[in-house]
This record gives sequence, structure tokens and C-alpha cells, in this order.
Amino acid sequence: MNMPKIPLGKWIDSLVEWITVAFAGLFTFITATIDGLLDFIVGVLSAGPPIVVILVLALLVAYTSRWPLGIFTLVSLLLIDNLGYWDSAIQTLAIVLVSGFLTILIGIPIGIWCAQSKTVQRIVTPVLDFMQTMPAFVYLIPSILFFGIGVVPGIIASFIFAIAPTIRMTNLGIQEVPRDLIEASDAFGSSRSQKLLKVQLPLATPTMLAGVNQSIMLALSMVVTASLVGAPGLGADVYRAVSQINVGQGFEAGLSIVFIAIILDRFTQNLRKPAYGHIVKGRYVAALVALLVVGTLLVQAFTKEEAAPGNANGIGAQTNYKITGIEPGAGIMAQASNAVNEYKLDNWKVVEGSSAAMVAELQKAYKNKKPIIITGWSPHWMFSKFDLKYLDDPKGVFGGSEGIHTIVRKGLEQDAPGAYKILDQFSWETSDMEAVMVSIEEGMGPEEAAEKWIAENPDKVAEWTNGAQKGNGEKINLVYVAWDTEIASTNVIGKVLEQNGYSVRLSQVEVGPMFAGVANGSSDAMVAAWLPSTHKEYYNTYKDDVVDLGLNLKGTKNGLVVPEYVDIDSIEDLK
Repeated sequence: MNMPKIPLGKWIDSLVEWITVAFAGLFTFITATIDGLLDFIVGVLSAGPPIVVILVLALLVAYTSRWPLGIFTLVSLLLIDNLGYWDSAIQTLAIVLVSGFLTILIGIPIGIWCAQSKTVQRIVTPVLDFMQTMPAFVYLIPSILFFGIGVVPGIIASFIFAIAPTIRMTNLGIQEVPRDLIEASDAFGSSRSQKLLKVQLPLATPTMLAGVNQSIMLALSMVVTASLVGAPGLGADVYRAVSQINVGQGFEAGLSIVFIAIILDRFTQNLRKPAYGHIVKGRYVAALVALLVVGTLLVQAFTKEEAAPGNANGIGAQTNYKITGIEPGAGIMAQASNAVNEYKLDNWKVVEGSSAAMVAELQKAYKNKKPIIITGWSPHWMFSKFDLKYLDDPKGVFGGSEGIHTIVRKGLEQDAPGAYKILDQFSWETSDMEAVMVSIEEGMGPEEAAEKWIAENPDKVAEWTNGAQKGNGEKINLVYVAWDTEIASTNVIGKVLEQNGYSVRLSQVEVGPMFAGVANGSSDAMVAAWLPSTHKEYYNTYKDDVVDLGLNLKGTKNGLVVPEYVDIDSIEDLK
């Protein structure tokens, strides 16, 4: 059908842009509130030596779920501490608790409303269906624009993904209250609120708590996804391990998440009827916990050291001492962390996330003329769209000019000599790559942008294919990372290979799997190796198992980037 495409994506973009501007004050308030709540929980759980917190948590779990699970809690939390993931576990637990609190605060009232109004239930049910079937990653996109990069968009996305069970089970629990009890309460002249508070909610509590339990488990399942937008914790450790092909670290962090999931699941399941509630009343335990929390806060308030006075109008205060980064496995992230150490930027933190999240944060800051510092590289379309500058790097932490190399698996020359020759002769200029990236940024699909560039540059493409044997449907698997530069280059060379008779598959992966795939032969080639600095660690690991065909693009650059309107020129100005 030649029916024109409905511009649904553009409509959604316009709606999100309007919401971002119209409700900016509300989003700022929500961000500050959630940040404050998170800091409160982290502060309480981080108070004192870990062994004290571990013992308290183990006793609480033993009280609700019997002593075997208390011992399991003690041993598992001690293991987490021993493996070096205690701080990450505290961050993850705080994120899950905040998400769980929000689901209770909002989900239970909506569930009650659904139970009392068929109209509301008919409206809310399809919305919940939509929320539960929409991929969780999608929630991160508007969350970044509304709340910026960091932990808050991760919590909001987790809350949206996890709230449905609480609403559904609250509604179900109230509706399952026996009809004769409702009629009895009506016969005794109970008001609507009395019937709800003294009959329906008490009887529905087990079902409601089951919904809350499921919501907390769903929130915990989102911790790795939330790390894509800068949320700290065990999810970030898992994401980092995946990016770097660090099996040991991935297993340790994943095991820590499993321990926390088991503890939270059993604790919330038995919270209503504690195992030892007949020995110590629940209200006394709750009072003791509240007393410990208040005491901890008071001790922290009196012992807290005053922060060293700084320039309230300085770049650090304006950016909250945050450098917005990309995927944790990227070499530029290690360079940025080294820069923080080399320049003694003690208060600064490099925030992990993703390339897309970093660009979204830049767009938001640029539109409002707010200062922002990002990890940047060129070529990149953002230098064409925004007026940006690199900060001087007098200590050379980010190295000099780099190049992008083509790397193929061993044996490709024998298996597909024509493809090998095309890849070997593939070379273009920064302006060529930027032309493709700009087309993609303006709304064109990567494949369409690649075809457009190939059609406009037949002479250059002819140089790549000169003397190359035509393919006969041989399969070529190209791997790349989801950076705009690599999306552009991989789609272009992929289209050229297709036009020369090869069946090409493009696989998007993280940096570590990209190198590992070519090295073990599961992938044929990549045109995305930034050397000698950015991907140095991966190249040194796998260089004996791959074939380096050399540069396909010269003159790339890494560094810290700011908009031109930001009044600093060097990394040293961040001190």
C-alpha cells in the first residue's frame, strides 16, 4: 500500500516536548522529593558499620519469616559485603524501597477507586494492560527528558512498570469481600468510609499485600534497565560487567540481586503475620525500628561534617558536580574517570548511562541554556546541531587524535574474499560520516540514510569495491555499538556489501561483546574499533585472535565537551 505513514512518532515527540516545558516546575519538585527520599533511605542504611545494619536486617527477617531465613539473610548479606558490593546493594535496596513506596502511595488508592466505580475500572484496566505490555525500556525515554539522567528517571520507570499488580490486587481483594458481610455492615448503618476501613480493607489486606509483593519484585527486576539512564547500584554493576565481558563481576552482582530478591520476597510475604508475632507484638517491633531510624538521623545530624565552602555560582554547583557519560564499557568513560583523578576533581562524579541518554540530557540543557558537561567525541552530529567546544586537556588524559579501525575475524579472507577486500578498502572522511549521521538525526532511518549517501557518492563506493569479487549470497555478520558514528558506518558498509551480493546481518551489542564476537568467529567484522586509546583494553585482550585491517577513518577525538555559552575553557577550570 502507498498510504502515507501516519506521523505518530512526531506527534508523540511534540506531546513530550510540550509536557517537558509545561510541567517543568512539577518535574523539578518530583525530582527533588524523590532524591530527598532516596538520600534519606541511603543515609539510614549506610549509617555505622555494615555489620550493624546486616544484624538488624537479619533480625527483622527472622522475626517475620522464622530463624532459618534470618540466618540466610545474615550469611547472604555478609557475602555481599565481602564481595565488595555492599554500597551498591544499599543503593539498589533504596531504589526498590522508594519504588515500592510510590506504588503503595498511588496504587492502593487507585485500586480502591476501581473497586468502588465500574466506570473507573473500565478506564484503568486497559491502561494497566498497556503499561504491563509496553517494553520497560520505552518508559526510560520520556523519563530522561522529564527528570534528566540519574536515579530519578530509573525510579519513575520502575514505578510505572511495577504499579499494575498493586492496583489490580487491591481492586480484586475488595471485590472478593463476601457479599453477606457487606450487607451486614449496611444493615448496621455503616457509612461508606466505615465499610471500607473496617470491613473491606481488613479482609482484602492479604490480597493487597500479595500485589505489593509482586510490585516490589517487578521494581527489583528493573534495576539493570534503570542503570541505562544512570541509576546506581547492583544493576549498574551488572551492566558494566556485560559491557566489559567480565563474567566474574556479572555473576557476583547478579547473585547479590538474587539474594536481595529472596529476602524482600519472603519479608513482604510474611509482614502481615510475623512468625514470632505471638512472642513480640508487631507494634513494638515497628516502634523499635522507628526509634532506631530517628536515632540514626539525630546522630548523623550532630556528627555531620560541614562541607567545605565553595563557589555557589561556580560550574560545579551549577552542574551538581556531574559529568554526564555514556555506557560504562566505553573507553571514554575510563578516560573521564582518569581525568577526575588526574586533575584532582574530588567532588566530581562521572555518571554512567547511555549515548542516547547523554544526548537527551544535552538537548534539554542546551534548550534552557543551562551548563552541562558531557563525555564527547567527534565526529558526531551533535557538533553540527549544537554550538559545542572541547575543554582543553593540558595533561593529555584523553590522548591525542584517534582513528577508527576495521577488524575482521581470522579466516574471513578465505571464506569471503570479496567481502574481505571491500572491508579492507573501506575508508572515508569525517564529513562523509557526519552527513549520514545528520540524515538519521533528521528522521531518516539508518538504512535509508546509508542508501542515500551511497547514491550520492558512487565514486567513493567504487574505490571500496574495486577489484572485489562479487558475492553469491554468503552471510556476513557485522557487529557494532549503538553510537551514532558506528550506526552510520556499519549501515553504509553493510549496504555496500549487500549491493555486491552478500547477505548481511547487523548486530547491535556492547563494546566487549563486539570484540569478543569477532575474536571467537561468531561475527565476521566490525568497522567500529577506536584506537589507540578508547578501545585499547579490548584490543589488547583480543588482538591475537583477530585481523586488524587498519584505519577506515582518521582524525577522531575524545574529551569533555560543554556548550559554547559555558564560561570555562579547560578541565582545570572545574577545580
